Amino acid sequence: MGWKFYDADDYHPLENKKKMAEGIPLNDEDRIPWLCTLHDILRREDTSRQDTILACSALKKMYRRVLIGGASAIESKQPDQPGEKPALKILFVHLDGPMDIIAGRLEKRRGHFMPLELLKSQFDTLEPPSAPENFITVSLEKSLPEIVLEIKRAILQNEALPEFFIMAL
Repeated sequence: MGWKFYDADDYHPLENKKKMAEGIPLNDEDRIPWLCTLHDILRREDTSRQDTILACSALKKMYRRVLIGGASAIESKQPDQPGEKPALKILFVHLDGPMDIIAGRLEKRRGHFMPLELLKSQFDTLEPPSAPENFITVSLEKSLPEIVLEIKRAILQNEALPEFFIMAL
């Protein structure tokens, strides 16, 4: 699609990577600075009018608010505050599937810092997107070409948005 792609895992600080490698789940305090960094990247791309895809495990509604509105969204629970830049327009793509399918895919991954043992903690933390969030849910039980086609259709249906990003959850 010619869009810029970022993998959020590339922006975890070393402390987060070590913690996960040791099988210790991240908490909000670990994730918030990371999410703020990702928001800054998305803001920069929005400013330069670059359509962007960010693969990110934004498991909680609060995490998605931070990606949309930055650090100020943590306390306000609203992405827009007077005098601040407008919230980013993001289409969240919730890749939904049973734990066994995701576990099978994780087992095939080589050289990644997150061990399979942390998958349950991610399922326990997950707050699936809901209205009024801008999202679609795509089943991981579909084939990869079907998943991509469904996401592309959603993008085309959102053409009215001047700039937006896709986030894979």
